[in-house]
Amino acid sequence: MTAPFPEPLLMTEPASHACPPPTPPTGALDGVRILDLSRVLGGPYCTMILGDHGAEIIKVEPPQGDDTRGWGPPFAGTDAERGDASYFIGVNRNKRSMVLDLSRESGRAVLLRLLEEADVLVENFKPGTMEAWGLGYERDLAPRFPRLIHCRVSGFGGHGPLGNLPGYDAVLQAMSGLMSVNGTPETGPLRIGTPIVDLATGLYATIGILMALHERRRSGLGQYVDMALYDCAMSLLHPHAANYFLDGSRPRLTGNTHPNVTPCDKFATRSGEIFVVIGTDRQFRRLVELLGIPNLAADPRFATNSDRSRNRAALYPLLAEALSQHDGVALSRTLLAEGLPIGPVMSMDEALGADHTHARSMVYEHHGYKGLGTPIKLSRTPGGLRRTPPRLAEHARDILREAGFTDADMDELEHIGATAPRRAR
Repeated sequence: MTAPFPEPLLMTEPASHACPPPTPPTGALDGVRILDLSRVLGGPYCTMILGDHGAEIIKVEPPQGDDTRGWGPPFAGTDAERGDASYFIGVNRNKRSMVLDLSRESGRAVLLRLLEEADVLVENFKPGTMEAWGLGYERDLAPRFPRLIHCRVSGFGGHGPLGNLPGYDAVLQAMSGLMSVNGTPETGPLRIGTPIVDLATGLYATIGILMALHERRRSGLGQYVDMALYDCAMSLLHPHAANYFLDGSRPRLTGNTHPNVTPCDKFATRSGEIFVVIGTDRQFRRLVELLGIPNLAADPRFATNSDRSRNRAALYPLLAEALSQHDGVALSRTLLAEGLPIGPVMSMDEALGADHTHARSMVYEHHGYKGLGTPIKLSRTPGGLRRTPPRLAEHARDILREAGFTDADMDELEHIGATAPRRAR
């Protein structure tokens, strides 16, 4: 495959970069202990972010394990000894794993024992499940653990016409209006390719937990953090919702174009596609100068962003013709150096292999583990890889022993099924 950029902007040899070693054990959240009962994506993504920055994450899984351990292929390991799926591996580093069957009273008793030393509980059970187990926040946990922060990730929250109903990323993309502005008139509404609602909910949950931890320093009290995928999906509707609130016009499918900025689209060049976003009139003047068509800046149809947006149909063919004459690789490098927000349309493998990706430590590799790095760069307490993703119940005995359970206690808990996994480790 031909890389879209010449050196030094992209790698040409995939094995030439040494990965940073595992991060020292302390971090910005050193000393924060989190019990993570969540599965799949939103909750685990949140706790991975916190774990990347030093929080101790105890991943408490059901006996069969997190569902995503089986969401493959691809799987780690060999066909003879299949490991976990990539989906699980991608969001569960920096955690220790144990199993608890919370449908059993004995399993719930162990959880209550672990909560004695916990700062945060994260779970994504259907609203009402924890309450039915005697583990609801207001009635059960807050009186017993007043400093505990309880974060629940759910589809629609616990109240409202859709409260307590299950929710999934793609469905929430559809119901929130996100799909209605993604796609073209030819394709119709399209799901965004990444699970953006789950990921955004994980990010918002992280922010909510950090806010609650900060507030606890003042009040000494924990609180309930209510994170609904529906709410988080709605929060992503900018600028389309803002436009609608102002003029009342239903946002429409715009493909790669932008409802407020012109030009914004991908264009073909002699060596592949590039994406052009011009946000200011100064940038537009500079772009057409560099493309050799400075007369466009003097054209009253294109003088301002508003003019360009109204006359997009006339402008785009002129830009497309000029750009088609250029080598997109060299042109993108030149335009970026000029401060113009223009870059090549790259495949994911090309982006993961880019020199800048590695310079920013956005790919971690250690002892067979390979994953995306943390984008949160702190100067004194850097985040990073401390533990590779755990196998199911890998740390169960260590965690229980730290909580004061004896070997005999642990043997009995395994025997009655409270802490025993029901799938191969």
